[in-house]
Amino acid sequence: MICCQGYEFVPGGDTTFEVDTSRVKYGSGALREVGSDARELGMTRVALVTDRALAASAYVDAVRASLRDAGIDVAVYDESRVEPTDASFGAAADFARDGRFDGFVSVGGGSSIDTAKAANLYSTYPDAFDAYVNAPIGGAKPIPGALRPHIACPTTSGTGAEVTGIAIFDYLAHHAKTGIASKRLKPTLGVIDPDVTATLPKNVLACSGFDVLSHALESYTARPYTQRARPETPGARPMSQGANPFSDIASAEAMRILGANIVAAVNDPHDAAARERMMFAATLAGIGFGNAGVHVPHAMSYAVAGLVREYHAAEYPGTEAIVPHGMAVIVNAPASARFLASANPARHLEAAALLGAETTGVSNGDAGEVLARRIEELMRATGMPNGIGGVGFATADVAALRGGALPQKRLLANAPRPIDGPDLEALFASALAYW
Repeated sequence: MICCQGYEFVPGGDTTFEVDTSRVKYGSGALREVGSDARELGMTRVALVTDRALAASAYVDAVRASLRDAGIDVAVYDESRVEPTDASFGAAADFARDGRFDGFVSVGGGSSIDTAKAANLYSTYPDAFDAYVNAPIGGAKPIPGALRPHIACPTTSGTGAEVTGIAIFDYLAHHAKTGIASKRLKPTLGVIDPDVTATLPKNVLACSGFDVLSHALESYTARPYTQRARPETPGARPMSQGANPFSDIASAEAMRILGANIVAAVNDPHDAAARERMMFAATLAGIGFGNAGVHVPHAMSYAVAGLVREYHAAEYPGTEAIVPHGMAVIVNAPASARFLASANPARHLEAAALLGAETTGVSNGDAGEVLARRIEELMRATGMPNGIGGVGFATADVAALRGGALPQKRLLANAPRPIDGPDLEALFASALAYW
């Protein structure tokens, strides 16, 4: 039997998909309404989570003033770390426990939003840190109940964290990225104000934009939800269900917008229209992957970010080694496209066309190559590194990178074809350089 949008049911596979996302408010000046939103959600004492670079910005000032004008007590936590760690999540949770807050407002990139999610979780349901962390690194314990209300205000156009139930961090002892995933982590409200894109530095916008591309592309090409085993109970259905008709709509439109706008948005700081489009694409892609899930490039990215030695991306704070998340993902994407396209060539070719590739007369057998080349074109046009070699890795690192990616079982299981250790080694070797 064929479902809507051509999804084919298979014996033992799921026949139902779910759509779950945060409420969204979008538009110029939306940050000035956060106080009213918080009051409607019953907040009286709020933890405003941000980072030091943004703490004195006009955006944080606008949100803080709006909250205070609404009669809400505000305590600012500005120790959120770009690319959070288990230690930084723990520090934020300590602040939240001590502060006895009844609500959270986050202002910043995905790092600040994810930090607020973690602070909300561990202050509401204290437990050993590993308890809620994704398996096999952690116990993947279900969150026992509802969290306190959280209003997420993104200032970068990339992560989609304002509409997802995922909090990503570097687990320092394991030298790898992992996360906490639950529908209960989704912010109550995402307030997206495209005015914030006016001050985004070029490389920050590029990295966040490629996170958008990866979210949308991986959701669109993920293992179909109908090929995932039917859950024993409705409550056991995973948040990352695989590609499904609803996520397809959000992901396809996000790719179309991104393919048409990312180069102009990154290279022309005065192109306000292109930057606004990127902000909208980020939220669309967040809704898409929040319900479908991502797969191989993200699994590989956690090893790249966790094992980096010396590379420090331009325009990012601090001096320690850092490969920003969007960059860590996109340096793997062309290799992954070439490897995975055979699982569903037509869908990979559709993705290439949505991103702006010329696909007239192209056969399905060339889908992976056409998609990979289009991603490489966008990378080169926006100053991304040439593969993982561009951020300091060499052939001698391939085995360690495989070891860092292999534990990402949740992501690898969402790929459109099976992935094992030797496959990951071959993928990392292919991702060393593209041009």
